[in-house]
Amino acid sequence: MTGTTLDDYTDRYAQRVRGMTASEIRALFSVTSRPEVVSLAGGAPFVSALPLDAVGEMLGRIGGPEHGATTLQYSGGQGDIALRERICEVMSLSGIDATGGASPDDVVVTVGAQQALDLVSRVFLDPGDVVLAEGPSYVGALGVFQAAQADVVHVPMDEEGLIPAALAEALVTVAKAGKRAKFLYTVPTYHNPGGVTLSEDRREEILEIAERAGLLVIEDDPYGLLGFDGEPVPALRSRRRDGVLYLGTFSKTFAPGMRVGWILAPHAVREKLVIASEAQILCPSMFAQTAISTYFATMPWLEQIKSFREIYRERRDALLTALTDMMPPGTRWTQPKGGFYVWLTLPEGLHSKEMLPRAIAARVAYVPGTGFYADGSGGSHLRLSYCFPTPERIREGVRRLAGVLGEEMKMREVFGTAAPGTRPAVSWTPAGTYNAAAANHPAPGLE
Repeated sequence: MTGTTLDDYTDRYAQRVRGMTASEIRALFSVTSRPEVVSLAGGAPFVSALPLDAVGEMLGRIGGPEHGATTLQYSGGQGDIALRERICEVMSLSGIDATGGASPDDVVVTVGAQQALDLVSRVFLDPGDVVLAEGPSYVGALGVFQAAQADVVHVPMDEEGLIPAALAEALVTVAKAGKRAKFLYTVPTYHNPGGVTLSEDRREEILEIAERAGLLVIEDDPYGLLGFDGEPVPALRSRRRDGVLYLGTFSKTFAPGMRVGWILAPHAVREKLVIASEAQILCPSMFAQTAISTYFATMPWLEQIKSFREIYRERRDALLTALTDMMPPGTRWTQPKGGFYVWLTLPEGLHSKEMLPRAIAARVAYVPGTGFYADGSGGSHLRLSYCFPTPERIREGVRRLAGVLGEEMKMREVFGTAAPGTRPAVSWTPAGTYNAAAANHPAPGLE
């Protein structure tokens, strides 16, 4: 086939493909893999903290003569019952127990939580449907909703998470447009990318708003067991048996390379999810499922989670301290109590996406805030990840980033007004820790 365009297949693609764009995070991979670049971009868990010798022996054993005939075979479309029972044990730590309807019968095993998102979209979304999502929101979810040809309406947040009044207002606005929101997608605990956690009072209020509106809630909870202070925060699903679909993953508490996640759904919805999953992948990997269930049955996984929490707490502290010591006036950031991320607001006039090439030249990487809004706004923000680099590398990365910001601010002084599009249409700047030079600035709020 010949032609003059870069892609000779353009006129053959399905309509839903035409709006697809590359993830801002994935696009950075080729750069962030270079050893001279300090990456504060991707959220790769620190798997080196696992007992890798023991894990390697376990994997060899389950794939060997004694178990291989089973683990290397197909599994059922819903997932192996032994793993689904283990998943219920894990969810009980977040308050989702048998009394609240956490049954292995209503768990669907998926290829990571990313497939869970895709299945939910396949089951519930038609082209043109509305999805409500926090602003900013997880970039992988936005990609799924975009592929489903849904319209994402962002609901603003502050330092206590999703704002209930803004959710109610968004529902009214969508209704006035003659549409109905199919569901609310939320990461209420240790938010990605925001780093904030939905407050206790707001959890009940948001569920009441959703219940009155007949709005489904899709609760994505990859970081819930990785809090730095006290017991895990009770999940939204622990409060409501109906109307909340709960998505989980072992990528953060064991290993992302296993690609095992799950959905807990009402019984009728579960059937649709299993059918959709069978059409998509036939069945999840039996080997990966057995590896997960064996790990949780034979190894001290609760102690391992505690170890992860301490590692990530130390790295969070290193990032926050470095930001306080080095960031120029006008820079603000969130204070995560768990998870992997800090959401940073730039000084007035700077744009994170436009600044990124200069940051890469200075050998430091981050994710521009534009990737976390469906409309590409968010340029006055960026996401920093502290889960993978050592504390020393984190501090060096912040030093480099602070230098880039300083140079950008000097350029702005020389050339005058701020670059267009630096302020998103819907954005938030929750209160952070300021350095001494910025301490006299008022605490930021909604913009």
